[in-house]
Amino acid sequence: MLTLEIFGVLLAMLMLDVPIAVAIGLTAVIFFVGQGQVDFLAMLPQRMYFGTTGFTLLAIPFFILAGNLMNTGGVTQRIFGFARALVGHISGGLGHVAVVSSMIFSGMSGSAVADAAGLGQIQHKAMVDGGYKPTISAAIVASASTIGPVIPPSIPFVLYGAITSVSVARLFLAGAIPGVAMGIAMMIAIGLMAGPRGLPKDEKASFREILRTFRAAFWPLLTPVLIIGGITTGFFTATEASVIAALYAAALGFAYGDLKIRNLPPILFVSLKQTCGLMFIIATANFFGWFTIFQRIPDEMIMQLTAMGTSQSDFLWIVIAIVLVLGCFLDGNAIFLITLPIFMKICPLFSIDMVNFGVVMTLLIMIGNLTPPVGMCLFAVESFAKVGIWPLAAECLPYLIAILAVTILCAFVPGIALWLPNLMMGAVP
Repeated sequence: MLTLEIFGVLLAMLMLDVPIAVAIGLTAVIFFVGQGQVDFLAMLPQRMYFGTTGFTLLAIPFFILAGNLMNTGGVTQRIFGFARALVGHISGGLGHVAVVSSMIFSGMSGSAVADAAGLGQIQHKAMVDGGYKPTISAAIVASASTIGPVIPPSIPFVLYGAITSVSVARLFLAGAIPGVAMGIAMMIAIGLMAGPRGLPKDEKASFREILRTFRAAFWPLLTPVLIIGGITTGFFTATEASVIAALYAAALGFAYGDLKIRNLPPILFVSLKQTCGLMFIIATANFFGWFTIFQRIPDEMIMQLTAMGTSQSDFLWIVIAIVLVLGCFLDGNAIFLITLPIFMKICPLFSIDMVNFGVVMTLLIMIGNLTPPVGMCLFAVESFAKVGIWPLAAECLPYLIAILAVTILCAFVPGIALWLPNLMMGAVP
């Protein structure tokens, strides 16, 4: 009963448009005061500070900075040009180009919103200029941007690893195949709709054109190889990789001549602003997570699930349902911070691999990025597409179904995500 009351108060404040970070922290404060446990509020500053001081979390600001540098430094144009030469001639044309370019760019930024706001503007303009209806184009852009945090590197994986103490390197590798599967599923959806909707396509590019665009995009294409190769070989950690990614992105921007010294202050300011917003959520959510553990909510849920005779598959369906609902009201990072202190104590009870669980959770919050009223990718794309949130959300439905299908497949066939980390780093005993 207490669990329902806590989350009921939290959702009520969110529906009243209280900022996410404030709503999370205030919910815990309200229940401490209401239960006469005011003395425990002395833990608030300590838990907020502790929640943002993990070494792994240092990767977040640098991956954010790397994405912003890539968007400003002209790298996105080169990636889009290469993807267009590769798949622009397939039925569904520029829709496939948007998905493939997002898959490539996702190996650099690790943020869905960064992909949507940066590369997304190039994708949307090209599709509209090519004859696509603005709503169709915007839906493809928003949906494709969700591949970003699944294919490594990934800010959600960094956050998940910091909360659960799971290897970030294994999480990065585990996201590769599901991320590619997401892209393929979206391309299938686009291909099925291309004929009935009359989606235009390009002329087939010559081998010389493909080679030219590949050369133009060669150094950006090396970014994921540099990051993942360095992590898996042990040359540097995931946190150090984020710094290298940011430096590499800056070097590319200056080398191409698209990034100037005068561009750095606004880029750094935007990156700082985004980091502070996320860290504030992490700080208050850490206090909320400690509050749920103090109230023994995970223990009560374990007892209830055990008494009900819940199986592993039952629990996974429960998780899927809970996160899909929360995704309509909460930012994905907030969902991680609120639910993982509970879920991570229950998963061992059902012998669920925490690396695969991280992939499934990340896929679920990507669906949340496309569901109103708090779909972050919807807002990022609508800010320049100007097609309306609800029409955009409705147009995203086929891609939501595609992502959900991949999510369910990964949830119940763990080998899809675990094959690559087990191959590269060995199976965990």
